Amino acid sequence: MIKAKKIDRTRAQESTNAIEKLYISMRHLFSRGFYKPMGVSGETLRKSLLSLRPEIYGSIAEDRIELNGLIYVIERLPKGIEECQFINLTAEEGYSDSHFETIIPPKRRRNCYRIDKDQMNIEITRGRSEIYDILTHLTFLFIESHKIQERVTINEGKDFIREWKYLEDIVIYNKKITEQEREVAIAHLGNILGRTFDEVLSTHKSLQVEENIDRFFHLIYWLGKLAINEVLENKKRKITFSSVLIKEIGHHIYGDVWANNIKKVLKENKLLNRPIHIISANMHSVLNSIYAKSALPKEAEEFEGFELYQLLSNANSKPLQKRVKEYASKNGLIYIKDTSGTNINVQVIDTDKIDFENSPFQKVNSLDKNPVIIVMDYAFGEQAYETMDELLKPYKNNKKKNHLVVKSISIMGKAGILEGGKGDIMIPSAHIFEGTADNYPFKNELSKEDLEGFGVEVFDGSMISVLGTSLQNKDLLKFFHDSTWNVIGLEMEGAHYQKAIQSASKIRGNISKKVKVRYAYYASDNPLETGATLASGGLGMTGVTPTYAITQKILEQIF
Repeated sequence: MIKAKKIDRTRAQESTNAIEKLYISMRHLFSRGFYKPMGVSGETLRKSLLSLRPEIYGSIAEDRIELNGLIYVIERLPKGIEECQFINLTAEEGYSDSHFETIIPPKRRRNCYRIDKDQMNIEITRGRSEIYDILTHLTFLFIESHKIQERVTINEGKDFIREWKYLEDIVIYNKKITEQEREVAIAHLGNILGRTFDEVLSTHKSLQVEENIDRFFHLIYWLGKLAINEVLENKKRKITFSSVLIKEIGHHIYGDVWANNIKKVLKENKLLNRPIHIISANMHSVLNSIYAKSALPKEAEEFEGFELYQLLSNANSKPLQKRVKEYASKNGLIYIKDTSGTNINVQVIDTDKIDFENSPFQKVNSLDKNPVIIVMDYAFGEQAYETMDELLKPYKNNKKKNHLVVKSISIMGKAGILEGGKGDIMIPSAHIFEGTADNYPFKNELSKEDLEGFGVEVFDGSMISVLGTSLQNKDLLKFFHDSTWNVIGLEMEGAHYQKAIQSASKIRGNISKKVKVRYAYYASDNPLETGATLASGGLGMTGVTPTYAITQKILEQIF
């Protein structure tokens, strides 16, 4: 009898397994309705995250505290969440009409409400991807908090190290401290966190806010304090999902309202039967590309090409941005602020009202057709399917169905790149949905050649749509890049968009089979490079050139 050969699993295979476990575990906990992240019910989630060791969470599996990952997570969670023992994920259940203050994280558009000193409610209106995003961030946060607890307790929890007592004195009594005392506290914090003085000082500066210069001290204290309460007093932190959220998730409730609001505006402005081009992008690049030159003639003479857009991207250029918006609203632009809960604002542009004589574009392809452009803000993960699926459905009015004449759908977004660096461009030929056998090849109207000559690198190949950018690690990404999958980058929405487009055009007949699709992404990070992950900071002005290069090519093809 031949002895079976033992096959060692690669790190990529272990990582794939960890992601699958995370995905299944999160769905199970959601169906269950509640769990204790640091208890038995949260064990699979914790073990899977520690096994995966995502790049964005840096030293999560080490004893020292991860600082860049902490900054990344805190910017995406509501202020004060570190103080709350109970976190409740809800649907939109009327809190916006209450006396509770709406807390919106700086880097994620989601409404959150501090119910009392122990409870934070987070509204989920963007689908399952938002739940996965929050749960992985909270799991990371709680793992780090228990590291703090282990480093500050002594004598089996009967006493604490002196550095912790010093920190507690500052936080509990809201002490006003001098710059010298602040540096003493930072030095003590370095001992607590297992980090250098420079690293702690840099993180302290990154987390400063106007109302609380020493926010970092408060953050570390409350993370540690709740972990101490959990270990020594058995006051377990708990995450619950409201019954309304469990019932509503996956039923396109918010997407349906959102899409009908857009179609209603099209009907009211007699645009419903015109040719339509849909663009998923930010709320400034299409607006500025079409209108900035006409709205700002003096500035356009002084700042040529993309320099004008760099000027408009500057934080100090609010008055100029306002002038462009005011001009645009008089020349064909209708702004639809979201009220559905999707957090996706929309611009509708009637191209018949654009002054093409002063525009950088020539109206050639659409000379007699006067198309309408619908620009929708970025969706989040699975929400891309919900919103696009609903938008492409016919508009029902008085039992009559109005099919939209959708000529093209263009998706521009940020993505992680696996070859090249921040600001480079990726042109996909297919989307692969991670963790499944689903893959979506398509004919991309944009080509690598279209985007060359702008001073940035351009790559083409397949792209992987991931469950969450916070779940990626080098081994898995290296496998996708080096194998015959030929993956050039990763993002969260592509497969979901294409699934909606293919079903609407090729199966359900909601739009034409000949609809043109365009996908292009610019690199926000390279997760294969140390120090180049999303946790290392934003793009800044580096993103202006690729953003406007892609926008320019999309609009050139439409016009």
